[in-house]
Amino acid sequence: MPLVSNYRGKAMPFKLLKTIVISTAVIATVVLSGCASKPQINNATRYAAAPNYYTVRTGDTLSGVAARYGLSYISVAEMNDIAAPYRIYVGQSLRLKKGSAPRTTNTQAMTQVAPIQRQKIDLPTNQPAKTVAPVTAPTAVATSSSSSLRWVKPTNGAIISRFDSAPNVKGIRYSGNVGDPIFAAADGQVVYAADGLKEYGNLVLVKHVNGYITAYAHNSKMLVKSGQNVTAGQKIAEMGSTGTTRTMLEFQVRLDGKPIDPAKILPIN
Repeated sequence: MPLVSNYRGKAMPFKLLKTIVISTAVIATVVLSGCASKPQINNATRYAAAPNYYTVRTGDTLSGVAARYGLSYISVAEMNDIAAPYRIYVGQSLRLKKGSAPRTTNTQAMTQVAPIQRQKIDLPTNQPAKTVAPVTAPTAVATSSSSSLRWVKPTNGAIISRFDSAPNVKGIRYSGNVGDPIFAAADGQVVYAADGLKEYGNLVLVKHVNGYITAYAHNSKMLVKSGQNVTAGQKIAEMGSTGTTRTMLEFQVRLDGKPIDPAKILPIN
């Protein structure tokens, strides 16, 4: 049975750090090559009225979306390379028809993008409040020609592990001390700030324009809430060891649901 995923409470939006966290839907190679088999259609009338793409909403399940448009959920999963247990997440774009052209991304500024649905997630209250000294964010920035986003490093810590799909390291891991500042890598909106996936501890997810999502795991403290807008270089959390055995930040980047090497977009220095 497909599993539900949204941004409320402790539910995990996608398996971003387990495959991210977190395996989210990626665009399958067979779909891009045009060699995938035809989808299994259970209701031709509903399928005829189906859009080429469907954007996942809160409360949706893969089987529910498929049934709504007369499709087998297995066919929808295959078209979008969604592996069992078939998790989908709010805001995800699902391909429903094989012949549809790839969906284009919006290249306008964040203020011109329709806001995603916001959910309120209260921060943990069992930690005493304390005064935090001003923190200087990294000054080195890079602009990606494909995204028009200004990127900064999420931490000043040393790299202890780089992106490598072979051992399933889907991002960069940085060392540091408990309480070291964690910065938003680019302008965006927080879509998750909770500890719903215990092995990754306190996790913050930020959605950006042009299909980018960044993840910041193992924080000792989260300073933002779901629905909050953030800017590049803004302090959003503090480094910790929640969900792991050492103090570190695990930083990951997804583009249209597919994990990419953060080193390709972050500043070198």
